[in-house]
Amino acid sequence: MIEIWRGNANAWECDELGHMNVKFYLAKASEALGGLAAQTGLKNIHRADANATLLPTSIHVRFLAEARPGAPLLIEGGWTGISETGCSAVLVMRHGGTGKPAASFRIDLDHVSPRDGRAFSWPSHFPDRLRAHSVTVPDFARPRGLSGAAPGTKTASLGRADALGLAHVGLGRITPDEVDVFGRMRTEVLLGRISNSVVNFKQAFPEEWAFHQGQAEGEIGSALLECRILPRRWPRAGDGYVVRSGLTSFGPKVRNIVHWVLDPASGRPWWTMEGIAAPMDLEARKILDLAPGLRPDLDAACIAGLEP
Repeated sequence: MIEIWRGNANAWECDELGHMNVKFYLAKASEALGGLAAQTGLKNIHRADANATLLPTSIHVRFLAEARPGAPLLIEGGWTGISETGCSAVLVMRHGGTGKPAASFRIDLDHVSPRDGRAFSWPSHFPDRLRAHSVTVPDFARPRGLSGAAPGTKTASLGRADALGLAHVGLGRITPDEVDVFGRMRTEVLLGRISNSVVNFKQAFPEEWAFHQGQAEGEIGSALLECRILPRRWPRAGDGYVVRSGLTSFGPKVRNIVHWVLDPASGRPWWTMEGIAAPMDLEARKILDLAPGLRPDLDAACIAGLEP
């Protein structure tokens, strides 16, 4: 792999869990992807005058170690595959001091026209240069708690969310500062808007909800450990969204969850996400074990067959 980004975890990028918020992992990975493309001969994919850009179609992330405020970070990456109009990459964020992986990103991308998102063939020089920077996916970047292949379902909709009884956890509008130079929502918002909403998912995280109701000792949050995001369409500034969420299964420590981010005007999906998360004791800095008394409530909340 080659180094394609270097920086740090800024204090203002860290949240109530005391470490860098998931949104900024994806923001730094998106910036790094532009560096990888440039070193391979596909320059300026994020500039307003670009003739082509790369648009994610699937993003798998594993969060491997906390990045606390001020932590030096770097990102290495390489390509793992190519098709007529698309490619795949793997990026690894590491702690600059120790070299320990902080996160991994596996991203499938379309080579598209910047304005309309239409996929088209690569320039003649690019496939050979891409293969020159091809790498093998590290074992730690492979799915652990999620299935190996991204589901291809197209059934997410507002009507189906209502029929399934998915929890209503988020609602809002995409703002002008959340779009890129092409007027399309920036990649990090895929995680940012879910991160801003998941605190309301009381069905999956009753421990955290009890804390916010003043009914639990200590300070409790929820930490995302792994996720796969499937962008369906890309909102623009002013577009509305609603987040509907369901619990699919749970274990002694973790919860498997699905989020549908939907257009309230049309009912169609903007993007969907499946993830593995866990309630966390923020004072002890450790994941909580499932209290036996919560099992019946979580059993009742599970929705069988829910897909991203």
